[in-house]
Amino acid sequence: MKSIFSRSLVVAPAFLLVTTAALAQTTAGGIHTITTAVPILTLSPDARGSALGEAGVATSPDANAAFYNPGKLGFVDYKYAISPSYSPWLRKVTDDMSLSYLSGYAKVGDRGAFSASLLYFDLGSIDYTNNNNQFQGRYSPKEYAVTFSYGQKLSDNFGVGISARYVRSNLIGNYSNNDAQAGNSFAADLGAYYNKDVTIGTGAYNLAFGAAVSNIGNKMVYRTATTPSFLPTTLRLGTAITREIDAYNKITLAFDATKLLVPSPYYDDARAVNDPAVVAANNERLGKDIISGILTSFSDAPGGFKEEMQEINIGGGLEYWYDNKIAARAGYYYENQYKGNRQYLSFGLGARLSSFGVDGTYLVPNAAANPLAETIRVSLHFNLNKMADAFSESGSGGTQGTPTN
Repeated sequence: MKSIFSRSLVVAPAFLLVTTAALAQTTAGGIHTITTAVPILTLSPDARGSALGEAGVATSPDANAAFYNPGKLGFVDYKYAISPSYSPWLRKVTDDMSLSYLSGYAKVGDRGAFSASLLYFDLGSIDYTNNNNQFQGRYSPKEYAVTFSYGQKLSDNFGVGISARYVRSNLIGNYSNNDAQAGNSFAADLGAYYNKDVTIGTGAYNLAFGAAVSNIGNKMVYRTATTPSFLPTTLRLGTAITREIDAYNKITLAFDATKLLVPSPYYDDARAVNDPAVVAANNERLGKDIISGILTSFSDAPGGFKEEMQEINIGGGLEYWYDNKIAARAGYYYENQYKGNRQYLSFGLGARLSSFGVDGTYLVPNAAANPLAETIRVSLHFNLNKMADAFSESGSGGTQGTPTN
């Protein structure tokens, strides 16, 4: 495995933990970002959602539905489905980081479904050296999350769901240090989904709305219990509007808005980050419990209402299907320049057969030097019912239905 970093034996663990996992702020140039533990939990792991600008809370359900909104699970089409996804990570920076995701579901009756998933983030390898540049070992930081979900239709148009998640963040590999440790946390998601077929003029439409709160859980402890880090608790609201043009063509417009439900970092642009008053204010915010952090996250930005609005990220896209077999997608994701400045176009293609499907996505950031440039994501889809039918002698016994988009 290729090494991508070289760090001092003393400095490396503290630097890695502070920059990746603590709730912090950057004041240079008026930039005030919010950083949480395990930020990878906020990124779309599958190619379809990624191609739609990270939108997915209200799109039609598939094997990856529970990641965006467990409330969609009651509306899945097939009895069993599974979807693996893979993305080489930060290809402009290194070649040994990757994001992998495996998700699937099983229907229970006509109105409910269970889902399970594994998210695995490989941060590559790190060579540790001491102050004399002597090699001290090679370590492989990793993060993963195991999730179990259940969704239920409460009516023909409305469903709710819940997820339970175990998260482990091991940023120091097997390196032993008294000042650092791997973090562990448990979290939950809540979601609701509504969709209805309507006729507007001479057109047939499906209107869908979704809402979800994800990663509601205990803080992650990397060093001591007095310096915990919030999980990326996130509110996601969105809609999807599908227009059936004719028997073969349909198009969907999807839109999501997301906001981190964690305390905003305190800053004073006239003072240094290490000013005692600034440090004390941030420590007070870090010390809030989970519920207080969620409730105050709507009104605690130092810049007032304007800054609260800057903390809302938006994403959306268009999805076109021909005969429920060939798909083309395009989307855009926007994060305010003062809150992280992730802004990029996304493009994707997809194909479905009765038992197999594939999606691909390519990201194009606004800035050529952006480390997300050249990011690709690939997802496969397997309808296990249809696969069983294909290998059976009679070819019968499978669940029928329109392929899930």
